[in-house]
Amino acid sequence: MKAFAYHRPDSVNAAVALSSANENASVLAGGMTLVPTMKQRLATPDHIIDLSGIAGLMGVSMDGGTLVIGALTRHSDVAASALVIEKIPALAALAGRIGDQQVRNRGTIGGSIANNDPAADYPAAVLALGADIVTDRRSIPADEFFVDMFETALEPGEIVTSVRFPLPDSAAYCKFGNPASRYALAGVFVVKTGGTVRVAVTGAAPAVFRASDIEAALTESFTASALERISIDASGLMSDIHADSEYRAQLVMVMARRAVTMASNPG
Repeated sequence: MKAFAYHRPDSVNAAVALSSANENASVLAGGMTLVPTMKQRLATPDHIIDLSGIAGLMGVSMDGGTLVIGALTRHSDVAASALVIEKIPALAALAGRIGDQQVRNRGTIGGSIANNDPAADYPAAVLALGADIVTDRRSIPADEFFVDMFETALEPGEIVTSVRFPLPDSAAYCKFGNPASRYALAGVFVVKTGGTVRVAVTGAAPAVFRASDIEAALTESFTASALERISIDASGLMSDIHADSEYRAQLVMVMARRAVTMASNPG
């Protein structure tokens, strides 16, 4: 690992100032991706800006009808939050299945979505639930946030401070995980709010995406059987040592049907 200068600011403004003042700087949230890539010298920042000393970036609260989760809230805390379990149980269940215990006790929701790993779980929840990502500068709708593999709408030096989730009528997440990493080979988050259905797929493509054909079928009939005539085009999906694109396409539909069944029969 290359030597670096370590900073632990006590405010978002101080963190932004440090990032602006140091060209080759990386922001550290949980470090679940940054630290391993630094060990392999795939990332060689000269400055590390640790956000853990900033008060107010961690915790879960309600703001009217919106569930607000601080960017530094760890996966284990989301999974155990009585408020998340009450308001969006599918989100708590998702958080409880991320990685292993060590990852859940260090990884953060803000770090996960800012990194935008194509097989990460949180991006599917954020996109399907139509959340807003709040930064030190603005609020970004989920539909505009995830751009491509490891790429988001965040500008250089922009820091995620919280994620705001509107409350759905029903939701569920189902994934087929890699048995070693627990990353999703295909994960599907299904949300129904009134007459609107949103479906987000992670793990199958270079970036999380909304499955419009599945959404249309479920809008007509929110049942697993409504998806029997639907298929996913494999041409835009990933093929790697774990699964080829055709297999992932099939997995997406299996996970979608299971998620609909779970959302229709909570508990």
